[in-house]
Amino acid sequence: MSESGAQVLARTKARRCLTDIEPRLFPGNGGPDHGEVVEVCGPERTGKTELLYHLLCRCVLPKSAGGLEVDVMFVDTDYSLDMFRLVSIIDSRLTTALSPSAGSDEEVLRSCLSRLLVVHCSSSSQLLLTLHFLENSFSSRPGLALLLIDSISAFYWLDRCEGGASFSKQEEKLSKCSELLGRLLRDYRITVFATCHAIRRIHSGPSSSSSSSDSDRPYLCRSWQRLVTHRLLCSRQASTAGGSREQRTRQIFTVHCSSSTGTKAHRISSFHVTDGGVDFT
Repeated sequence: MSESGAQVLARTKARRCLTDIEPRLFPGNGGPDHGEVVEVCGPERTGKTELLYHLLCRCVLPKSAGGLEVDVMFVDTDYSLDMFRLVSIIDSRLTTALSPSAGSDEEVLRSCLSRLLVVHCSSSSQLLLTLHFLENSFSSRPGLALLLIDSISAFYWLDRCEGGASFSKQEEKLSKCSELLGRLLRDYRITVFATCHAIRRIHSGPSSSSSSSDSDRPYLCRSWQRLVTHRLLCSRQASTAGGSREQRTRQIFTVHCSSSTGTKAHRISSFHVTDGGVDFT
């Protein structure tokens, strides 16, 4: 496929590097670089979506409010994107960070939301078509630096059902999505964050002796696994009996960051969720 001059320029022009997207999550200078993929995984109700909203807000907020001021594409496969919640978080961050002289709140808020593009998918086939469509977006918007997918595992069981007894057929659609995504990462130097639900794999025979932690590990096709460079494993801390009433009722979430690049550094962070979004402890 031939490219226009504008497409070549957009593809080769250096996009905003997101290694500093959230220093409290990643080891020092260990955040995702151009063309890297972060998988946000864990059981339900462990703060994955709130963490994604936090990273999204960090990108679309203006630099004067501590943001990175880059465009974000949000692919919603679970149809769970809560725009009211997202706008509330952005508005709270702006109110805290900006002085009244920085401009009207509505004006700045609209500017933040103009950096966000949202698409919805209801099947792996639609996700594949969406990724093809995104190539035009990356070509025409050099400021588009982050792709968020919530979640990459949404169609896991549907694909398994449609694939029948053939394991390769079960993974075929997601494999094609992963291969196309790999090309977009290479050609346009974007950064990808994707949530992944914990999937229990059923073992049989000798493999049934595998540890419970192995059976709870998120599992997707090898094409996807090869793309992942960082993994954020989210969990929920057990409530403590001691402490103040606020401490007992405030739910604390833990994120274990691991990387397969460079020094393979690790980091463990904790946060709780407030009306204004994620608050690291």
